[in-house]
Amino acid sequence: MKYQQRQAVAVVLLVTAALAYLAASGPADSRAGGAPLEPVVPAVAQQNQMHKVVHQLQQRLHELPQDKDSWARLGSSYVELARVTADPVYYAKAEGALKNAGDTGPAAIGMGTLANARHDFHTARDWALKAVAALPASAEAYGVLADALTQLGDDAGAQDAVQKMLDLKPNTASFARASFHFELHGDVEAARDAMQRALKSSTTPEEIAFCRYRLGELAFDHNRLDVAAEHYEQGLAARGDDMTLTQGMAKVAAARGDVPVALESYRRLVARAPLPQYLQEYAELLEAAGKTAEAAQQYAVLSEQQRLMESQGASDDLAAALVAADRGDGMQALRRAESEWSRRQSVFVADAMAWALHVNGRDAEALSYSDRAVALGWQNATFSYHRGMILAALGRVAEAQEALVQALRLNANFSPLQALKAGRKLAELRGGR
Repeated sequence: MKYQQRQAVAVVLLVTAALAYLAASGPADSRAGGAPLEPVVPAVAQQNQMHKVVHQLQQRLHELPQDKDSWARLGSSYVELARVTADPVYYAKAEGALKNAGDTGPAAIGMGTLANARHDFHTARDWALKAVAALPASAEAYGVLADALTQLGDDAGAQDAVQKMLDLKPNTASFARASFHFELHGDVEAARDAMQRALKSSTTPEEIAFCRYRLGELAFDHNRLDVAAEHYEQGLAARGDDMTLTQGMAKVAAARGDVPVALESYRRLVARAPLPQYLQEYAELLEAAGKTAEAAQQYAVLSEQQRLMESQGASDDLAAALVAADRGDGMQALRRAESEWSRRQSVFVADAMAWALHVNGRDAEALSYSDRAVALGWQNATFSYHRGMILAALGRVAEAQEALVQALRLNANFSPLQALKAGRKLAELRGGR
């Protein structure tokens, strides 16, 4: 990226929606270690603010129904409400509002953001290209395009879109996307530097909280728990009801062995926002703690939430495939992974394909997908764990040990369950020398 005088090679998905929101809003817009948790308010401040914005726009449109800009803003506000409430019903409302915005650049940006939120990345790319054509000087349009191309596996196209966004508007949203691009290519130092630049560009509590979360994640994902906790805490100081930061502190608590604190934090978090990621992490932590009945309940809620999301056009076969594979449902895992792979061939989906094939005992095929998953150089503990287990199944003991060691060296707490399995498999392989 030009701003750092580096050329990237050739970006939780939980990141795409937040980045798109930051780009669209622009400048206008706990603790662990055994310490008691702050009372959790169900994201009241954030949700109330969003509902207030929606109400104001509805009133304006009642008086001026031809105001296309307000329709576009209303649609984007509904997309954000879907994110903060985990209620996909708002997607249909967003689509209706954006259709009323007509054939305008802001409407195309909104439709692209909506499609990204629904994981319909081909449609998101098409809307983003329309937005770029209508508004060639819009950094926001390039942000939506970068998100879609990243998820589609078009690495060169995503890099170009991020660079264009940086050239047009070097702000929090563009630096954050640059950070994710560097992270995907294994340049953690550059990713951290870009997020620090994003933080320096932040002007609102929302932006500060987002940047602190991403900096915390970069630290957590590389075994720097104290640094991660510091970022999460500073983010919560800026925005005390932020869900992602609450989740970050719950992960730190679990990693430090404060499982009761972590479980209580997750319990309150999923009550606020039953997002699939939070439900899965909560269920895994319950299972690792031996609370199998409670874990089963959360897995059931997770399945229902996935069904609800799909009923509103927000399919996520990628996440569903990984959950099914982790739980040993090979048939479901492979069906979901193949469905996602038929739509996009990113490193994320390549890893899901590898893991689903492994669970089905097809390890030679799995390894070819694992090769594709690690091709960009992302230092991802889960990818390394999956690769290590596949290599172990193929009898390539030395390589398997190397991959499992790398997984635990990167992040010994990448999953409450899978990290334990990684350690056990590594001990087994070493004992078989």
